[in-house]
Amino acid sequence: MNYSDEEICMGALTEEGSTYGEVTPPIYQSTIFTKSSFETFTKEQSEEDQHFVYSRGTNPTVQVLEKKLAMLERAEACKCFGSGMGAISAVWMTLLKAGDHVLFMNNIYGPTLQLAAHMERFGIEYTVFDHEQGRAVEEGIKENTRLIYLESPGTMKMKVVDIKHITDAAKKRGIYTMMDNTWATPLFQKPMTLGVDIVIHSLTKYIGGHSDVVGGAVISSHALIKQLFFSGYQLFGSVLQADSAAMIIRGLRTLPLRMKQHQDNALQVISYLESRPEVKAVHHPAADKQNRVLIEQQLQGYAGLLSFELEDAGFEKVAAFINHLTLFRIGTSWGGYESLVNSPLKKDNHEQLKAQGFDLGMIRLSVGLEGAAMQIKDLEKGFQAVTAY
Repeated sequence: MNYSDEEICMGALTEEGSTYGEVTPPIYQSTIFTKSSFETFTKEQSEEDQHFVYSRGTNPTVQVLEKKLAMLERAEACKCFGSGMGAISAVWMTLLKAGDHVLFMNNIYGPTLQLAAHMERFGIEYTVFDHEQGRAVEEGIKENTRLIYLESPGTMKMKVVDIKHITDAAKKRGIYTMMDNTWATPLFQKPMTLGVDIVIHSLTKYIGGHSDVVGGAVISSHALIKQLFFSGYQLFGSVLQADSAAMIIRGLRTLPLRMKQHQDNALQVISYLESRPEVKAVHHPAADKQNRVLIEQQLQGYAGLLSFELEDAGFEKVAAFINHLTLFRIGTSWGGYESLVNSPLKKDNHEQLKAQGFDLGMIRLSVGLEGAAMQIKDLEKGFQAVTAY
């Protein structure tokens, strides 16, 4: 069926288990699903990816969410996890073996790279290739490259890479491609239509949308999700609970409306930041004039996560700016109602950040839903605080 994203998100589809005309799918808290005969039990246990046997495998509430996410990404199948990192690690433990190489494209989420460093102890090597737009991906591919992992937009700098170029290069060599699409959500970007094999999401961010649930998802073909189910998923046990799935389904219902507001607020905040003499650069696809054609080909909208660089900044100046904000609260993560502020800068990591290509004045904003006027008024306090530096 050819449903629109809005129909999928907002529940126009008939939900699984609808019996009494309820408008939300039931929460199946049961861990066990009994069978009418031992013959049925043994058959379905051997095909647990297709049947409800035990909620470490499949659960009716979670399955509703999985179907919606697969449809939104224009994919065949989805498996949900207890966290985004649970989703990433499950894929790697399914596809990779000792001697394999993973190529990372663009700026990558820190814990993802920490996991890659941990995997080296099992004989899996990796390199990070942060080339402009990813158009020289061939230079980073080795004979043992098994997986190319990318983000677009990338972490912190929000740079966009040429997804189709990367996937074409990978397919010629029989290499899997895997992409974190959390920033854009399936509403603003559909990587599988550009050739990506595996899409992952942290459902904790925009899709959940309320900073009250942790979850992850892997979206791919039926064949790959089946392979994932019996190894990286079931055996490693990063399971999404039924009540968490119900909360994420609730988040999906308002996702189209929320993303529109995140976008509208962010565009106004970006315009304001670009007008400030204290700001050296703004990092967000909407502020990237150089790669306009590529951005418009890949993105159908703009999320509210961005970063900017203060002129001539160090730890004290960044801290002063952040500490004087009141609407933007200091915290990790992003994608909820509330606006958040953070920075990769610490007192003791200046050389490390420079080596990674990050400016010492970088500040990250998660532009929430409170309204651009309130957000800009709050940012004024930060700029007033740094005038003395």
